[in-house]
Amino acid sequence: MTVPREYNAVREFVDNNVAAGFGAKPAFIDPTRTLTYQDLQTATNRMANVLAALQIERETRIALLLHDDVDFPTTYWGALRAGVIPVCLNTLLTSDQYSYLLSDSRAAALFVSAELLPAVTPALGGLDHLKHIVVVGDGEHGHQDFQDLMNDAGADFATVETCADETAFWLYSSGSTGVPKGVRHVHSSLMYVASHYGMAVLGIAHDDVCFSAAKLFFAYGLGVGMAIPMSVGATTILQPGRPTPQTVLETLHRYNPTLFFGVPTLYASMLAEPDCRPENGSSKLRLCVSAGEALPKEVGKSWKRRMAVDIIDGVGSTEMLNMFLSNRPDDVRYGTSGREFAGYRLKLVSEEGNEVAADEIGELLVSGGSAADGYWNQREKSRNTFVGPWTRTGDKYFRDREGYYHYCGRKDDMFKVAGRWVSPFEVEQAMVSHPAVLEAAVVAKEDSDGLIKPKAFVVLTKPACEKELFAVLKQHVKSTAGAWKYPRWIEFVSDLPKTATGKIQRYKLRSPAR
Repeated sequence: MTVPREYNAVREFVDNNVAAGFGAKPAFIDPTRTLTYQDLQTATNRMANVLAALQIERETRIALLLHDDVDFPTTYWGALRAGVIPVCLNTLLTSDQYSYLLSDSRAAALFVSAELLPAVTPALGGLDHLKHIVVVGDGEHGHQDFQDLMNDAGADFATVETCADETAFWLYSSGSTGVPKGVRHVHSSLMYVASHYGMAVLGIAHDDVCFSAAKLFFAYGLGVGMAIPMSVGATTILQPGRPTPQTVLETLHRYNPTLFFGVPTLYASMLAEPDCRPENGSSKLRLCVSAGEALPKEVGKSWKRRMAVDIIDGVGSTEMLNMFLSNRPDDVRYGTSGREFAGYRLKLVSEEGNEVAADEIGELLVSGGSAADGYWNQREKSRNTFVGPWTRTGDKYFRDREGYYHYCGRKDDMFKVAGRWVSPFEVEQAMVSHPAVLEAAVVAKEDSDGLIKPKAFVVLTKPACEKELFAVLKQHVKSTAGAWKYPRWIEFVSDLPKTATGKIQRYKLRSPAR
């Protein structure tokens, strides 16, 4: 993929669709509004003029704390048109976390959905760099009103000539292992993802309709909910609310998308619902996608049996922007993350940095054109993660002799029992294959002799006798995963600690208090 040095992504994703004749076609549909590609072009011009009126200059950062509705693409692409850098913030955080992110990013303006204003208001004091608070949505709030600003702004704007290697936007890492890091991505990364994953792997076309339960502030959601569909002039369905099994099924049934993007915990939760049947979903659904965490084999197979549509599991990261390893629609191997595809190179290395042989566990490294430009103000972490053309993922995998990659766990989650490696994910897969288990997480714990053994945290599909189930699950894991891998302790819980993007925070489960 060749990109000219002078390149602003908004031209390719917005303007080119209008020029190609898709101006009257819906780009985004939310529960109350539809935004065509022509509407989006005009709205992004107005947004760029709003930023100019607020005296927000090129390369300045603005924070977006917005629900998934048509105002998100308007503000995001409008900022890119103006050469301003949108910083996409998680909508499910606490005021203390927002205080950290706004302080760390030094955003000059905050564009915030009216419903989210109460959560962020306690974080707004003492931020000298924050000059403007713009509220998106109805209600009395005492701040600048987004719609008023847009109504006063002109509909024409000369798109800023940015560089392909210039920072276009930030995402914050999910914080699954600690404090989130600001990840800087450049203008050319979006089309790289769309070309190598969206077009080549998903086979996306202009007549596809996409619905992503993963939100737009999340790298996965940003790619599959904006960049990939917009790259071919397709349509995206946006759902501002929390993606529960019920709301997802309702959205699938109402809009009949052809492509659905979810995360493993959502697929598992949906399968636990009696109403999760093909007639209650989309009649046009051709493919489902999972990312965020590895998809358990049994969840994928159960979904295929129930809904008659495959889930292709893939692997991406905030640092790589979207997928770099995936199953394919015509090549689904449940229980694996698929195989390498064009545009990305992969290798597995030992702790000494040497490449490992087939069937040996190593850390996964990836090289590709969508890699981030580094972390903001985290030099040491940048140097450790981005090593020349390679990005360290922190994930442990093995590659079988057919080239399929098998997830073992995060680098910090792996542990040895009796001198042999235990993959938490393998034990978790064994546990969720039992019909009584909805979710499971496995961590290392010392026994009374100071030896490391597996401990499991289990969410049940329905109430059961925990004492009897403890023995049943231990035996089930022994027979499914291996005699030494069974959990010596099982704690039955109502839910598991997760990031807002659905990743299990195992470091919290390793707490001595547990």
